[in-house]
Amino acid sequence: MKVLIVEDDLDTAEFIKRGLEQHGEVVHHVATAQQGMLLVSSNEFDVVIFDRLLPNMDGIDAVRILRSSNVTTPIIMLTALSETSDRVSGLDAGADDYLVKPFDFSELYARLKALTRRTPLKQEALCLCVGDLTLERTARRVTRAGLILELNQKEYQILEYLMLNPGQLVTKTMLLEKVWGFNFDPKTSLVQTHVSRLRNKVDKPFSIELIKTIRGCGYIISDHD
Repeated sequence: MKVLIVEDDLDTAEFIKRGLEQHGEVVHHVATAQQGMLLVSSNEFDVVIFDRLLPNMDGIDAVRILRSSNVTTPIIMLTALSETSDRVSGLDAGADDYLVKPFDFSELYARLKALTRRTPLKQEALCLCVGDLTLERTARRVTRAGLILELNQKEYQILEYLMLNPGQLVTKTMLLEKVWGFNFDPKTSLVQTHVSRLRNKVDKPFSIELIKTIRGCGYIISDHD
């Protein structure tokens, strides 16, 4: 998941960020509603964690503005306010879920996963393109510059997941979970070996490298340097 945290309490934000990153998620954090609204509107996040009580603007007002601007990204709202009326206000404003502080990280993570399963927006695209590389999902056909690339099943799955997240960091942990179904790191070169073979087919015959290694972090597919 690519997660945005909008939270002005740095201890809370760091607690959530650290927990998510340990699960292999990609996390961004900002401290104001205005920064959060700008990022949500201009970036593709899988889910947003929005604090209710923020400086200069109530989180509910920010969520209401996002929804009125047709932003459909799933939002879970955090708050220290536990009255039923407060929870109802958040949900009425457009939040998808509501969690009262203090909370267990395991519950927050389960709710985030549930929200992303409920809204698989990225999976709807039938044709994915990055530069001159095209992946037709219905036909399971991959071409670059008009040439058909012969990929095995794992190579295809890795490329598909990279192309569903263009320009975004995809970690080894994410690939292990999405392609192999592992929820742990088996401490092997499994991912590196398959990505290397994939690159030999996708990049080696061409002048522009699309699959880039971010040393110690993972991979990004992009037609920009």
